Amino acid sequence: MTLIPPKLLHTLPNLYSTENTKDPICYIKLFTPDSNWTWYVTELSKDDNNTCFGYVVGFSAELGYFTLSELNSVRGSLGLKIELDISFTPTPLSEVRKLHS
Repeated sequence: MTLIPPKLLHTLPNLYSTENTKDPICYIKLFTPDSNWTWYVTELSKDDNNTCFGYVVGFSAELGYFTLSELNSVRGSLGLKIELDISFTPTPLSEVRKLHS
């Protein structure tokens, strides 16, 4: 099972295409329903449809790279899989950071 439906994958900017953007858009929110980890995807590698860049909130909050294949294998403290937040709408990174400060 894929975390992000193919139709949403195609809407994401290619990796590195927004690196000079002052306030990039977080397009997708992934989260663990049984822990405090959240991943906001801002870019996706069109070469592999796996490598992402975005804002990761866990023990701390930081921008970084992660892969969808790795996230598919992650389980929260109760064994629940990471989920796609279907109610999330694309939001500027500055606004997402405010939610986690």
